[in-house]
Amino acid sequence: MGGFMWSAYVDEVTASTLLLRPPGAINEEDFLKTCIKCGLCVEACPYDTLLLAKPGDNKPLGTPYFIPRDIPCYMCPDIPCVPVCPTDALDENLVTTNGALDINSADMGLAVVDDNSCIAFWGIQCDACYRACPLLGEAITIEYEKNERTGKHAFMKPIVHTDVCTGCGLCELACVTEKPAIFVLPREVAEGKAGNHYIKGWDKDDEKRLENAEAIKTTTKLSERSAMDSLNDMGDLY
Repeated sequence: MGGFMWSAYVDEVTASTLLLRPPGAINEEDFLKTCIKCGLCVEACPYDTLLLAKPGDNKPLGTPYFIPRDIPCYMCPDIPCVPVCPTDALDENLVTTNGALDINSADMGLAVVDDNSCIAFWGIQCDACYRACPLLGEAITIEYEKNERTGKHAFMKPIVHTDVCTGCGLCELACVTEKPAIFVLPREVAEGKAGNHYIKGWDKDDEKRLENAEAIKTTTKLSERSAMDSLNDMGDLY
């Protein structure tokens, strides 16, 4: 009977790409191997932010997560959920700056703005997410832009800065729309990736990647001819 019941939830032990973990969580694959589902982090949270996945949640059973729209992370300075972890699935080193715990260095996810449903992008004045952000004026800033539709008003568009946002979700909770127009996603889902083929020429550190770079030449049938000959040959277009 026990085996039958377990088989009903066996799919839930796999990782979800949309789960938000507590501060200091190591990468998801290692987290699932390291977390022993003890619930100590959940007990330590003073705001009842953290939940333990239970059968039927469609999440890895017994692992901690949070839903910002319900209860976000309130960025406790002492980060009580992390030091109590007995296996380092929540790693203090990931929330430490200059030898001291620093919740501002946490990386739980990244806030993303849907500019189609954000009323600030419509021209309606709203800075709820900006005001709710614990890193005021850093993780979210307001970009002012003339409203050409009215000619006398300004858009106040919230802009999330990926290098500062901790993914706490306080902005998502504060959003005034029926379904939040700003929401937190795991960083690997929220962020794109330019790849190694692109260099920021204005960034000296990034430009250093060119120091030992070697040119790669791709030969195709077209490249056997000179560029001028290829351009002058109109083929069937004559």
